[in-house]
Amino acid sequence: MAAPSVVVLDYGSGNIRSAERALQRVGAQVEVTADPHAALRADGLFVPGVGAFAACMAGLRAAQGDRVIGQRLAGGRPVLGVCVGMQVLFERGVELSPSEGHDEAAEGCGEWPGVVERLQADVLPHMGWNTVDPPAGSTLFAGMDTDTRYYFVHSYGVQRWELDADGPLRPPLVTWATHGSRFVAAVENGPLCATQFHPEKSGDAGAALLENWVRSL
Repeated sequence: MAAPSVVVLDYGSGNIRSAERALQRVGAQVEVTADPHAALRADGLFVPGVGAFAACMAGLRAAQGDRVIGQRLAGGRPVLGVCVGMQVLFERGVELSPSEGHDEAAEGCGEWPGVVERLQADVLPHMGWNTVDPPAGSTLFAGMDTDTRYYFVHSYGVQRWELDADGPLRPPLVTWATHGSRFVAAVENGPLCATQFHPEKSGDAGAALLENWVRSL
């Protein structure tokens, strides 16, 4: 059986080479590209992201990444967003503008309702290793110990989950973590998954999570 194909979307934001190496480590056939056609064809799409919400969203739109994500999900094809690549999947991001000195909002992809806001913590950014609290039935965290730690680098996050499944649909599986306040650390929602932490920087724990995702493709 051929290895699952994964495109790491190169839209000008994210640690694309470390993501490429981490995915190759767990057996994926990886292409780093901004080509929307390749991103649509691949078995899985990995959406990285570092920096400011608005800048990442602008780069994503310029590369047609928001359309690619929407088209893939419409066809039930898997997408994994990481760090700001997770945050842009929500409706809005509210960040402090260094030049203006006040909060500014930017529209996200709107795949999930909710707002990315500054964490309520004494020390920011939240940088380093932290445990998470995954729900029962998680595919991403299958086989992980409860004290497993993952690598986070962020000052903003989603602190309220606003989507519940209707009717016979399986409700999204939401994983939480705490730094000052609780925030969403990961989501599994059918073909759309995301992590606030960096699995590609989380050593063996991150490799195990990526392997779980690649196996599901």
